Formats: sequence, C-alpha cells, structure tokens
Amino acid sequence: MEKQNYEKAIELLTSQGKFYINLGLDRIEKILELLGNPHKHMKFIHVAGTNGKGSVCAILNSIFIQQGYKTGLYTSPHVFDYTERIKINDNEISKEKFSQKIFEIEELAQKNNIHLTEFEILTAIAFLYFKENNCDIVILETGLGGRFDATNVITSPLCSIITSISFDHTERLGNTIEEIAFEKAGIIKNAPVVIQKNNKGFETIKEVAGKNLVIATNYQFEELSLKGAYQIENLGLALSAVNLILPNIKITDIKEALKNVHHKFRFDIFEDKKLIVDAGHNPDGIRVLRESLDTYFPNQNFRFIFGCLKNKDYKQMLSNLVKDGDEIYFYHYNNPNSVDVEELQKICPIKSEKFIDGSILKQDKWNIICGSIYMIAEVLSKI
Repeated sequence: MEKQNYEKAIELLTSQGKFYINLGLDRIEKILELLGNPHKHMKFIHVAGTNGKGSVCAILNSIFIQQGYKTGLYTSPHVFDYTERIKINDNEISKEKFSQKIFEIEELAQKNNIHLTEFEILTAIAFLYFKENNCDIVILETGLGGRFDATNVITSPLCSIITSISFDHTERLGNTIEEIAFEKAGIIKNAPVVIQKNNKGFETIKEVAGKNLVIATNYQFEELSLKGAYQIENLGLALSAVNLILPNIKITDIKEALKNVHHKFRFDIFEDKKLIVDAGHNPDGIRVLRESLDTYFPNQNFRFIFGCLKNKDYKQMLSNLVKDGDEIYFYHYNNPNSVDVEELQKICPIKSEKFIDGSILKQDKWNIICGSIYMIAEVLSKI
C-alpha cells in the first residue's frame, strides 16, 4: 500500500500540470499561510549559488548534527528518490509520510484555487515536516536562482551563503554574471552573507549585502570526506558560516564532523571499479571536475560517460572535459530534454561512441560518469 501511495504521489508531482518551473513567491506564500506558516517558526541557513550548494549544505548538516542540533536538510535535485531531498539528522522522510503530505497539500491547494508547481509542493512539505518535528535548525538550499525561488519566503535567516556563481539557467536568470549574481543575491536579508572573494559575482553580492558581507576564510582539513580539489572553497564557506553561529565550536568537533559528510556523487570514488561519479552539470562544474581529475591523477587519460540537458552549454562542457587520448561515450537518457547522442557527437572535439552498457568499463583507466544529475541513476543501473 505504501508503495502504491508513493507511486501515485510521484505521478501527481511529475504530471504535466506540475512538472515545470514558474518562479515567484505568491503561490508558495498562500499555501504556507493555509498551513500555518511553518517557516516562520524556524532557524535557517540559506544557501544559493550555481555550483557547490549541495556540498556546502552537506558539510553544514554534518557539523550541526555532530553538535547535537536536530537538523533539517532540504536540497535538490535527487538521484534515486524524491525523499532524498528532505532529511532530519540524515534520515530521509519516509515514503509514507512524503506521500501523505503531497496529497494533503495538493487537496488544500485545489480547494483554494492555488496551482502549485512540483518544487513549490516539495518546499511546502519540507517546511511543514521540519516544523512538525521541531527541528532546531534547517539547512535550506535554493532550487533555482534565489530572488523568486520558493525557498525565499523565509525572512530572517541566521546567515546566507552564496557559493560559486557561473553561467547556468541563463534563460531564466540572465545572460551576464552580474544578472545571475543579482538573482542569487535575492536571498540576502538583514543577516551575515558569506562569500568567497574570488566569486565571479563578488562585486554584485557586495553591493547588495553592504555591511553584512562576510568574506570566507579557507581551511585545510584532511578529515573532510568529500573529495575534489574544489571542495576547499565549499569547506571555507561552510566553516565561516559555522564560526558566525557557533563561535565556540571546538576544532576537534569540526574534524570529527568532517569525517561524516555524505553527499552522493560529488567526485565519488569507487576504487574497486576504478569509477568516479560526479554530478557536474554545467561548464564550470565540468571545468572543476577536470581540474580535480588532473590533480588526483596527473598525466592520465580517462574514459567518460556523458549526457546532459538541452538547455546546458554542452559544447563548452565538452571543451572543458576531454583532452586528446581520452575516450568518451554519450548517453541519451530518459528525459524529454536530454541531448541526442548524434548532436553531442557533432560538436565533440575527440572521437566518441554511444554508451550501451557497462561492458565498456575496464580497469585500464579511470571511468568517469558526469554531465547530468538526472542521468546518474540510469547509467548506474546499466553498469
């Protein structure tokens, strides 16, 4: 019965009438008011940016749990199940509870003529679930942009964090770094805003944040379980925020918490299969992936399995990813916006093949799955 309810809930959530993006706060504010405004009674750390949001949230989550806080975590997208997006102390919301909340919220929305999108329903579920379970703090990741993102209904975060900004979702957020940064800066309230000095959107964020700007300090902690050369900046953002909120935290506690950071498929290394899975899904994400590969495995060639969405700059992604001597296999995954293999082959700078199954994975070189978060589960099921 639980499985049937969950399948029906997912069917509703991903139906044509829900599964689209419609930025704005009116609808989410209306449904939350009918639910008793659960978001107005909790403490938040709000995280926006193009790349690195999920890693920063995972680090914060681990530290606050280690410090004894009942910690809510809301992130997106998921890899296998929608329930991955909503967690308390690292435990996913149950499928039964998740389904129940979807039906409850959708019934309330229909009664009041509020047409909610998929992400708005999920955000409402998260706020309600965290409030009902009396979370001490919630780590809140934006879905897209910031200013008109459904999570931006919160009014008084403990602090905000802006991660690396680069080109992505330009059709919605703007065609310049300044325009994109302005949208991300929409989460800034009268609270500290943590950012790296080398962030491409730094000047825009600085102008909006004013006296609330906090420039991140970077730390070297070998204990961090997340791999990838780019994680040093994500760690700096997270720890700078932690130092604002928990100024007396012990270094030993931080080190212990960093050993337990979990974030699926961010430079995730599977030694036995000589496999790395990375959720880099835009040009900058792919660039830092390649930098990490060259740092960890210098002077080596790699075998890539790659697929991506049509709204990404996949020509630039491939340019950032492959070098002479590499192999690449393209995959057209089960998404209406997935780029055709033939289209990718036309613009690929090296010889390419179509990905069929796991028989291509050999131990002669490292195998890398990357390009789209939405593709990962499908490819893994084939290998």
